[in-house]
Amino acid sequence: MNTPPFDALALRQAFGTFATGVTVVTVGGPTPHGMTANSFTAVSLDPPLLLVCIEHNAVMHEALRSAGRFGVSVLAAGHAPLARYFADRRRPLGGEQFGPVDWQAGEHTGAPLITGALAHFECGLWRSYDGGDHTIFLGRLLGMGSGAEDEALLFHRGRISAAHRSEVAA
Repeated sequence: MNTPPFDALALRQAFGTFATGVTVVTVGGPTPHGMTANSFTAVSLDPPLLLVCIEHNAVMHEALRSAGRFGVSVLAAGHAPLARYFADRRRPLGGEQFGPVDWQAGEHTGAPLITGALAHFECGLWRSYDGGDHTIFLGRLLGMGSGAEDEALLFHRGRISAAHRSEVAA
């Protein structure tokens, strides 16, 4: 199937019209690593599966493959500085990158989990699939927890902002 060429900027802008939550994906072990990701979703309840998409040239790509286990922290509205921090490729690598961050090690993965997140998920790497310039990593849930009762942090049109609750009639 031939795909017509698309302007990369126009495509990014069009994809950006879909608001997503913001997460920090982490791996533990001797060389822990974290990165901001908005490509996260639930996949299945039975078995319990979720997915994250990681760009091939991201440090996290090989870190996740090597670790075989990972954590996902769903960020609350007040976590915008953390989202920017873990998106900054100039931050320190390894354990040093978690120095300024309030976190706890996941019980099942050892992955750093962000304190005050709306939810935490710990996963074993179940499958991975080619996704163009990204790899789609499916994780099988090993543990989870809910945290803060706060507004969600959203990514929309290239900007990070807090979600605002409103009542919508069904």
